[in-house]
Amino acid sequence: MVHPLSRSLKQVLNAGAALRSAGLTSALTAGLMAALTAGLTALLLSACAAPSTQQPPPPTALLHDELFPPNHELISADRILAPSEGMRAFIQQRLTRGLRGREPREVLVEALSAPGELKLEYDADMTRTASEAFDARMGNCLSLTLMTASFARELGVPVLFRHVYQEEQVSRVGDLQVVSGHVNIGLGRRPTDFRILGDQEALLVVDFVPGAQIRRQRAMEVDEATVVAMYMNNRAAEWMAQGMLDRAYWWARAAWLQAPQLTAALNTLGVVYRRHGDVGPAEQAFREVLRREPGNLQSMANLAQLLRNADRFAEAKVLEDQLARLEPYPPFKFFDLGVAAMQDGDAVAARRYFLKEIDRSAYYHEFHFWLALANAKLGRWEEVRTSLARAEALSTSVRQRQLYAAKLESLRAKVH
Repeated sequence: MVHPLSRSLKQVLNAGAALRSAGLTSALTAGLMAALTAGLTALLLSACAAPSTQQPPPPTALLHDELFPPNHELISADRILAPSEGMRAFIQQRLTRGLRGREPREVLVEALSAPGELKLEYDADMTRTASEAFDARMGNCLSLTLMTASFARELGVPVLFRHVYQEEQVSRVGDLQVVSGHVNIGLGRRPTDFRILGDQEALLVVDFVPGAQIRRQRAMEVDEATVVAMYMNNRAAEWMAQGMLDRAYWWARAAWLQAPQLTAALNTLGVVYRRHGDVGPAEQAFREVLRREPGNLQSMANLAQLLRNADRFAEAKVLEDQLARLEPYPPFKFFDLGVAAMQDGDAVAARRYFLKEIDRSAYYHEFHFWLALANAKLGRWEEVRTSLARAEALSTSVRQRQLYAAKLESLRAKVH
């Protein structure tokens, strides 16, 4: 394991989710939440060390407003779930009229999933509010979950946000790595809804991930404040990916104050500080995350990188050795080796590395795209076509899907 270089992209945060398409699984579940990371899988070994029982510092102690220009952007928790006039009109025209003695939650799920209705499309380029997702008819899983919750509340349907325990997915946004988690929304019954004796379906969950195994999922309830903080943290990560550190700070700050138990928000603050050149505040943020969660690999990697860049090599090596034990082959390890092999003109080795990365992370579109490039160098055209089609299917934004579709169409034209 190469510590400094292989982890050079590991600036960790929490961002919008990585998903395949906006297909709705009808039955029980909804949404995706993601985490931009130092490029490591989170939560892996958090039970290996006992967290500190010391009283945590107040959230404001980790904030440094004096380092950034004043904020002029409206950052309001209320507007994140607020319905727009267009949403209210949709409720009146489509949902309310469709009740006719039916449960409102069933009418809502039908409207979300029926062809020709909202025609929702998955797009991970930015995390949208409920009203923005409705107006655009697209969003990542967190955005579509917020939109569903907003509709439900207007209909008087109780909602329950749920964090689903599953293997986290890692992708890249610029020079940041993204660890994606999953958030669901359960729709309850209104107190006035008619019940059939023996009907136990008290919670209907909606999921925008195609083929989600809802009944097998293990989930924990999360409150609205935490979900709102996830949205704010996603926006911070997205601004950071664009190099807008001032805006990223104020959004990460809002996320941290909104839900001080969300250590991902504190990790995001640490990355903002580090990129802004504020080493002391960054170290303070990462160490507080590790005090609370000693096995948090994102903050561990971020702190190790910060210490090494500050020429504190002995301290950095302690963390790097620990990371090597916990995760000997970090995400993108084989992919990066494959890209290096392509640059050296060795398509055979590159193909081998890309296949190895796909074997453990088949969900990420860029791995399949680079496999297509390697196969093209080797003249394996049928495999090129298959890989490009897979890359298109796994894309997380409209822009990516259009790009891969165009490349695939171009290839078909050349072959035929």
